[in-house]
Amino acid sequence: MKKATRAAYGEALAEYGSNERIIVLDADLSKSTMTASFKELYPERFFNTGIAEANMVSSAAGMATCNKIVFASSFAIFAAVRAAEQIRNSVCYPKLNVKIAATHAGISVGEDGATHQAIEDIAIMRALPNMTVIQPCDGRETKQAVKAIIDYNGPVYLRLGRLAVEDIYDNSYEFQIGKGVQLKDGCDVTIIASGLMVKPALDAYETLRAQGILARVINIHTIKPIDRDIIVKAARETGAVVTAEEHNIIGGLGSAVCEVLCDEQPVPVKRVGIEDKFGKSGKPEDLINLYGLTAENIVIKAKIAMALKRQ
Repeated sequence: MKKATRAAYGEALAEYGSNERIIVLDADLSKSTMTASFKELYPERFFNTGIAEANMVSSAAGMATCNKIVFASSFAIFAAVRAAEQIRNSVCYPKLNVKIAATHAGISVGEDGATHQAIEDIAIMRALPNMTVIQPCDGRETKQAVKAIIDYNGPVYLRLGRLAVEDIYDNSYEFQIGKGVQLKDGCDVTIIASGLMVKPALDAYETLRAQGILARVINIHTIKPIDRDIIVKAARETGAVVTAEEHNIIGGLGSAVCEVLCDEQPVPVKRVGIEDKFGKSGKPEDLINLYGLTAENIVIKAKIAMALKRQ
């Protein structure tokens, strides 16, 4: 069943909203960010701050000082970029319990175009001390991530998408902040993916397997703090890595993985992502293909990485 991670976020807020410490703020986008379901159930703990993201984050910080768990929601481009100063100085610096729930991330926003397609938000957020950065890959993972960050005391950036995505996990899945998940085993190359790109990574695994290549597939849902152990182990055992993300290849998952491997286990790494370009207006599926966020491109990069390790 396909479901957008933003939709699962809204369902999770409604499900866990009976916790009276939870407050939700939104920048006049509640029907799009899916916080409207929380508003209907708990109107006394919902605040529409208007189109004023900086004010929303500052208000969230103030509420957090009163022992509240505050979710502040907007589109990723506005939450992470427009309100970056307030997130840095009012949330991360004092390490307050504010969750920045940013929807409509990446180019899969589609027709809204480059101005609304956040492709640099992970880079900005993971550079902030005290910030935890999470990007779930499907609805189940999103709902469990929301529960986990309610229980976690500190700033969190939760990156969510507009586009409906296929289920990766079943009901037995258990989410843990900071723990990557190995989805497939393999000894020839490792594919490390996050968010929307986990499904193409699994499709690439099948294509490679049909060609006699065994790829290990890892879902990194927590980009900060990143699971160094699972990354180093995979690099050591397979000798080559491909990263896949719906984000600029500068500063995102690929950069985070390269930082780990540079320190601990240098191996060839090829990155699949948006190659330092702005997005365009178009249908989400067309943009995904245009920017090479596909299983086919992952397969190509996997073979290049494997060739490099043999040199």
